[in-house]
Amino acid sequence: MLVRPVKTFALLSTGLLAGAFGYGAVNVVYAFRAVPLDVRFTFHTALMGVNGLVMQTMMALAVVSSSLLAVLTRSLPRLLAAGAGALVVTSFLVTRFGNVPINGQIRQWAVSSAPADYAAILQRWEAWHVVRTVTGLVAFLLIVLLVVFGDRLGKSGTTE
Repeated sequence: MLVRPVKTFALLSTGLLAGAFGYGAVNVVYAFRAVPLDVRFTFHTALMGVNGLVMQTMMALAVVSSSLLAVLTRSLPRLLAAGAGALVVTSFLVTRFGNVPINGQIRQWAVSSAPADYAAILQRWEAWHVVRTVTGLVAFLLIVLLVVFGDRLGKSGTTE
């Protein structure tokens, strides 16, 4: 009985996370490239200030819901849920140790000037963003598989 709302919550939270990362990868990154550097740095700083709390909350909700789903299911659905949770944790770690330090550098550039190697640093930020986008998307797809095929994958697949 509890599994159905947890599946819904996991589907929603991982979907929102994948969607937010995907939107950033498809729209924001390309918009960043199209504007002058001072505009990019100012907007990037403002966006990351707002995104910090929102994205951390989405990642936390996705981890909690996927982990809870792993506890409530068994067999292959449990592995799918646990895998999704691990991928969301990976997204968090990539964000925290890949993107966030570069965001701090960009914040400084917005009020001073960029170093000579700024292009390589921005490329590194984009590469980390691709990694967290892919891990978020795969986490969402694992939850979709669990929701759509869970009963067939695990011969009821739940401890309901």
